[in-house]
Amino acid sequence: MMTTSPGPEVLNDHRGAPKPRFDMPLPYEAARLGMAFHEAGHAVLALAYGMRVHTSEVIAWEPEPDAWAVTGKTVHESRNTPPYRFAAMAAAGEIAQVGYLMAYGLWTPERAYACTADHDREQAIDVLATFGYVLAADHVPADGKSWGMVRGMARRKVGHLWHEIRTVAHAMSEHTVLTGDQIATLTGMANPRFEGVAA
Repeated sequence: MMTTSPGPEVLNDHRGAPKPRFDMPLPYEAARLGMAFHEAGHAVLALAYGMRVHTSEVIAWEPEPDAWAVTGKTVHESRNTPPYRFAAMAAAGEIAQVGYLMAYGLWTPERAYACTADHDREQAIDVLATFGYVLAADHVPADGKSWGMVRGMARRKVGHLWHEIRTVAHAMSEHTVLTGDQIATLTGMANPRFEGVAA
């Protein structure tokens, strides 16, 4: 665990605003594993949808003596990924983290709420808008999809890939950082290399 807080590139969202922070009412090791499930959800769905994963990690630090905080980061890139699959990958982190609470007998309303990752939703909305696709937070637009719809896509895919997500999450919790190639080896999935991009 780091003794200093990570920088704004970790603590801020894609717009540069601080990500909301929620207290996770769990012991440190259980909360850390939950965050590993969150990042594993992103990473495994990214691979499943043909994206390249560079790294996925759990980041923990001690903001003050006898206190801890935990977040995570998955670095990926995509080429020609169908837009709503990209959004489902963004939704997969929170879904996998809540799935962890349920699978391990840890679910409570407070803990499920602490998994909230609205920054993932907002980033998906903004990325899709850049390419002319409509993703709405709270309704089904006539010419697009709602966040609820892509959460449904993600929930099905997370369920189908639960074994792989669990395998990656436990490895990430143990090793802190995994490369995309390590995740590919753990899951038997491909980590594509895009032409013209350095490995």
